Amino acid sequence: MRKTERYLCFLLVSIIFVGCNTTKFVPEGKYLLDKVDIKTDVRSIKKNELYEYLRQTPNNSAFGLFRTQLGIYSLAGKDTTKWLNRFLMKIGEEPVIFNPILTNSSAQQLQLYFANKGYLNSKVDTKVEFEGKKARVEYIITSNQPYRIKNYNVQIPHNELAKIANDTLRSLIHRNMLFDIDVLDAERERITSRFRQMGYYNFRKDFLSYTADTTIASHQVDLTLHLNDNLLNPTDSLYNIIFKKFIIRNVTFYINATNISELQENGVTDTINFRNFTMITPHKQIIRIDALVQNTYINPKSVYNDADVEKTYSSLNSLGAIKYVNISFHETKDSLLDCNIFIMPSTAISLTGEIEATYTDGYWGGAVNLNLINKNIFKGAETFSLQGHGAYEWQKNIWAQEWGAQVGLKFPRFILPFASYDFKRNLHANTEFSGSYYYQFRPGEFRTTNSQIGIKYLWSRSQYQHAIDLIDINYVYFPEIFPTFREKFLDTGIFNRYNYENHFIMGIGYSGSTTNYRSSSPLRNFFTMRYNIETAGNFLYGLNHLLGSTPKNGSYQLFNISYAQYVKTEYNVTYHQIFDSNNRFVYHIGIGVGTPYGNAEIIPYEKRFFSGGANSVRGWTESTLGPGVYKRINTLMRDYNQIGDVKLDLNMEYRAKLFWLLEGGVFIDAGNIWTIKDYETQPGGVFQWNNFIDQIAIAYGIGLRFDLTIMIARLDLGIKLHDPVLKRSECWRLPPKWSDLAFHIAIGYPF
Repeated sequence: MRKTERYLCFLLVSIIFVGCNTTKFVPEGKYLLDKVDIKTDVRSIKKNELYEYLRQTPNNSAFGLFRTQLGIYSLAGKDTTKWLNRFLMKIGEEPVIFNPILTNSSAQQLQLYFANKGYLNSKVDTKVEFEGKKARVEYIITSNQPYRIKNYNVQIPHNELAKIANDTLRSLIHRNMLFDIDVLDAERERITSRFRQMGYYNFRKDFLSYTADTTIASHQVDLTLHLNDNLLNPTDSLYNIIFKKFIIRNVTFYINATNISELQENGVTDTINFRNFTMITPHKQIIRIDALVQNTYINPKSVYNDADVEKTYSSLNSLGAIKYVNISFHETKDSLLDCNIFIMPSTAISLTGEIEATYTDGYWGGAVNLNLINKNIFKGAETFSLQGHGAYEWQKNIWAQEWGAQVGLKFPRFILPFASYDFKRNLHANTEFSGSYYYQFRPGEFRTTNSQIGIKYLWSRSQYQHAIDLIDINYVYFPEIFPTFREKFLDTGIFNRYNYENHFIMGIGYSGSTTNYRSSSPLRNFFTMRYNIETAGNFLYGLNHLLGSTPKNGSYQLFNISYAQYVKTEYNVTYHQIFDSNNRFVYHIGIGVGTPYGNAEIIPYEKRFFSGGANSVRGWTESTLGPGVYKRINTLMRDYNQIGDVKLDLNMEYRAKLFWLLEGGVFIDAGNIWTIKDYETQPGGVFQWNNFIDQIAIAYGIGLRFDLTIMIARLDLGIKLHDPVLKRSECWRLPPKWSDLAFHIAIGYPF
């Protein structure tokens, strides 16, 4: 461990050095803004929300300790003619100089924020301390007693509008709530949105106003919602324009143009009509009109609806064949609207590739992946994808290989026989057909192929994403199992024989995801959630019973091949606790459970869980942890028994931006896998409520991430802390040994 200790000491000294001399570029008589703190007596308001209103904040810090970006900048010399100095200044961050004017402005913004939240008598004091060439600023907020709404009245002389505003079930304003300006503004948005959905195209939020009377009682408000004065006279011309319902007359698509004149300049055009829709397109047709109509919810002869416009934007922008969408309306006489939809197509065909270097369980290897995508293969925004994969692994002059291909065809519509056109259009689901073929050869062990076909439906609603695997068929075939491998591992019962027999998997499933992340509030804490459930073999099992089939070797078969029957579910939730734009905690919980039944004693190998690796417990390499306290039979080869039916992942990671493209991470991982049944080939692997906690593996580590914009390249070093396989006297790995370290190279964040 002496070398490790020296490396760690060197790293620590380097970090400290980078953090020194941060005032090098601070002018004489000026001060580096070293620290900003906010103190408030209102617990319901989070500090990270308040920092958004500050006009000046200190330089970014990594892990809340080291200002690495400022340190990198400070390493530069003042001679900007030298490329090294310019480079260090570019990847670093210029020092933030304390500005008392911005400090006062920040205090005013904080006071305004609290006033908008109902604390009209709030007070913000600033405290500035100087030490050397550094300044520290503290904002002390005294909220005082807030104002609350005593009575809320609606005075709107328009029946439909007044009915919406007086909807107490949907209204955001209630008695005794804080006099919150943001809530009041959101209520105007709600009313306006609902009113515009009823056809009132010209109505705007600004037409509604509030009158607040704060003199009725101590810290209480009488609130009244009303129309602006210029809209109160029904005989006024503006009144007639605002309170007029509009009907959609025409819907016209303009292809390869951002406006009408641009299309005319591009040359010869064709006019195509379909179901009362019109498309004006270049002479060479780029996209079919039926694909556009399928994803458009603004219909001719229908009442104008804001929600239809938003759905159309969302739906058309989701098509890979479209780069840009703009919708505009032109008012005509007799309360009619002409809708113009301008569409710019995207580049249809793309070809990408990637090369990987791998190290897994003693095997060095490399892989090549090629991806071909056509986003508009049949001129209807259909996406065709072809992925090719080839990989080799090497150990002791023995080469293992894996290669294959996957093909997919996604239609931007719901394909189902006998379903009506309107039903399929309103559902707005994508239909995806897929197929794949993979070949694997492990010298001295086996050859196997895996063929797959599937049909899937995908759709989204608001923040929820859904997918249904209508049918997913896998056929696993072993053309060759080498005699030595069979005699040593299969015939002796060391490996489960079922994993190396030909079998069918015919399943269905559902998966979904949701998040409360909002791009408009990137510094708000948020979560993401993913869940799925799948089952297999039930249709075939029922068919066998219906036909009165006889089991062979204890199980029903299809074409003399056994088929799997199981149910499996997974649940993952990730929570982001954000401190600022450069620092955050990320927490993750992953749970998975599967069980065989009916026609199977075990879940197929490719459907079971594994633990360890870049996205699991990172103190172990991929598929080298578990199940339970099961001990590997051979550390020099893959152990195909290290799979399970129950999975638990618990992860906590601190992520911080260091400088330039570099990010850092510190993490703790915990988890394991277990079997549902007590299999002879996996001793110590069965899940039991009375001891599973003692069998949870724990690891810690550090990582570096390179933000390359198009992707995140990740390097993680995981270190075992608790190894449940070892004896009690040895399971806690302090200090660690070289064998307790695991190095991971991956793309993207682990969760």
